[in-house]
Amino acid sequence: MRKLLFIFLLLIAFQSNAQSVFGYWYGYANVKSKSSTNNYLVELVLNPEKGYVSGVMNYYFRNTYRSLKIKGNYDVKTRVLSLYDIPLTYHGSLSNMEVDCIMNMRATLRVSKAGSNLIGAFVSLPQFKYVCADVNFNLVLNADISKKDSVLMAIRNFKETNQLWRPMLEDSMPAVAVVPHNVINYVIEKEMPSRKNEIVNELMVENDSVTVDFYDNGEIDGDSIAVFFNNKLVAYHLKLSTRSIHFKLGLDRSLEANEITMFAENLGSIPPNTALMIVDDGKKQYPIRLSSSLEKNASIRIKRKH
Repeated sequence: MRKLLFIFLLLIAFQSNAQSVFGYWYGYANVKSKSSTNNYLVELVLNPEKGYVSGVMNYYFRNTYRSLKIKGNYDVKTRVLSLYDIPLTYHGSLSNMEVDCIMNMRATLRVSKAGSNLIGAFVSLPQFKYVCADVNFNLVLNADISKKDSVLMAIRNFKETNQLWRPMLEDSMPAVAVVPHNVINYVIEKEMPSRKNEIVNELMVENDSVTVDFYDNGEIDGDSIAVFFNNKLVAYHLKLSTRSIHFKLGLDRSLEANEITMFAENLGSIPPNTALMIVDDGKKQYPIRLSSSLEKNASIRIKRKH
């Protein structure tokens, strides 16, 4: 009787473990097209939380490597895993990989004697369904790596070592070039002066123009900004990511100082709205971290050396 009970408990433990999405997964993802060049190499590290699933997703596409925090849920009864708002490099992007498709991931867990698989697709949001094709995948569980300590270490190392790519000075190549010109958005223009304006930094530059790049400062959490130059709105609805939003600004020599202001359109999923700004005057680069909220704008002042 004891032996039968022991075997029964072992079977329950095995079945429970086999049906879990916890662990390290790897494999290929392919765009629904005839081209064989649209392959993504994908790694997925999943960690069950109370009421949801968290983890890290790494993928490599052509010459681009991304490491992202992910979050979603898993239905034990249906064995369906859902992860949300994943920026996947658009398969038709040019060499600088300037376009992201924001996609949801939906997968079904399949368990057999041969092993466990997550089979499903990255599916674009409804507003992008005609541009971003579904990306199908079949990921395999690595049972050796998927021991609890290994997975928790991977999650912990991600937080400690900031594996989410952050731009270094030499990486400040533009992904989205914005030509600054006066634009109109009555809501933003009315709201902007009602917020406190904080001067974060003052720079002395040698040239009559500068280039400015904005990146998300840390986790990609949906931060969206507008940019003012000398109190004039020059761009809005700019979504921050690991790829820069690039401006070239001509300085007004009639002013004692030129001012660039970041206006938070939202706070993303992790307040406040934060950005890394890199200002380049052709001779030197200045990395500046900005933080804005619904009550405060973040600005820098630029003066030209005489």
